Amino acid sequence: MDYKITGYEPAKLFHYFEEISAIPRESGNEKQISDYLVGFAKDHGLWVYQDDVHNVIIKKAASAGAEDKPAVMLQGHIDMVCDKLGSVEHDFTKDGIELMVKDGILTANGTTLGADNGIAVALMLTVLDDDSLAHPALECVFTTDEESGLVGAETLDKSQIDARTMINLDSEEEGVATVSCAGGVVVTYTRPITRERTSGSVLTLEISGLLGGHSGADIHLERGNGNLIMARIVERLMIAGNPALVSFNGGTKDNAINRECKAELVYADRAAAEAGAELARDIAAKVAEELETYDPGFACDVAIADDVEVEAINEDTALAFVRAIRLAPNGVMRRNLAADGAVDVSSNIGVVATSDDEAKILLSPRSSITSLQEEFKDRLQTLADVLGWSYAEHSPVRDIFLESYRELFDAELRIESIHAGLECGLFAEALDGLDAIAVGPTLKDVHTPDESMELASSERFYTLLVDVLKRLAA
Repeated sequence: MDYKITGYEPAKLFHYFEEISAIPRESGNEKQISDYLVGFAKDHGLWVYQDDVHNVIIKKAASAGAEDKPAVMLQGHIDMVCDKLGSVEHDFTKDGIELMVKDGILTANGTTLGADNGIAVALMLTVLDDDSLAHPALECVFTTDEESGLVGAETLDKSQIDARTMINLDSEEEGVATVSCAGGVVVTYTRPITRERTSGSVLTLEISGLLGGHSGADIHLERGNGNLIMARIVERLMIAGNPALVSFNGGTKDNAINRECKAELVYADRAAAEAGAELARDIAAKVAEELETYDPGFACDVAIADDVEVEAINEDTALAFVRAIRLAPNGVMRRNLAADGAVDVSSNIGVVATSDDEAKILLSPRSSITSLQEEFKDRLQTLADVLGWSYAEHSPVRDIFLESYRELFDAELRIESIHAGLECGLFAEALDGLDAIAVGPTLKDVHTPDESMELASSERFYTLLVDVLKRLAA
């Protein structure tokens, strides 16, 4: 393989990242990457387990002198959020990620990078591949379908795991260790629709330029949500000029803040469509002013096509659909004022879509407080499980990370909670007495085509991980 990432150590870490980046691994399409991991284990003579949903566990015996030390679990997920710019031709079912390196930053060419959580996979493979390292017995757990609801971690047979110390590698800021996280559910609203053939002037609205982001880690940044903005515009147009809604589509993932949205409305004639276009531009200008500080790239393109025949959604159903989007909870719902305003409860309108016969809204509500998450579930009438992870007052692995980071980098590791769900909660529920921490190198703009990874940060993080394992083996 002709590797693009050069000049960074250990070289194998970045080589493995490039190798897995060449393998399609969208949530639900993980068999190929799962089989790659099984092949790696067999090639290296390691114990391996693979289940029906393609979770993989690879075990490696302790290094010499550490045979009596408790086993340690390293864990990350093998799937990735697959999103791209509308102008980019890329088939995530068969195309690998096109990597680009510039000024020490790794990105992809108009798509998500998959460093969330591909870097965890590369880290574990590098550790497993190095027989010179000191470490306790290792149990590397590679889970599937994390991005669409922690499915792999939930279904994995955890009796295969002996370790009661867990290092989750799905945190996204170097120098920060995560010790609690929010539980999340996915809520899907669907409604049958009927269509009626009509003709006239079609007004097309396209929202673009929003920053987007992770619905947990970035929800507090007040970024615009394309679905919610579009619903605001479309509802006003429907009330003011009586157009019929043809389509309304925005977002590809429930857990990504929506960046782009497109809607089509049909008017009786050109004059009515032009009046609608003028109103849409006026509302968009107000939105741009509102977002100037937090999301300055917002744009709304408006176009009109005359004498078009379309299948429009029934008027009552269309208005009810648009109003449901407007009323759906979105953004920060509650903050913890006793913890520097950290987010306790949030929700994200991730996906809105209309097909021939159905309208759909996908929400991603989150809460770090079980009772509030339960209340959210009641309000939204879902059957999803709560996936909370409580803070552990006594955590030996946390203390070791603090000590290692201090001695390696002459700085303090920051300990915090996050508003994004991690798989640690599910493992903690199943493995009594589990001591868990989540760490990782610096990633930015995950779940968006702007996703990036700082290569020097990955170097430093690998040094930290190896040192922690050495301390656990001592």
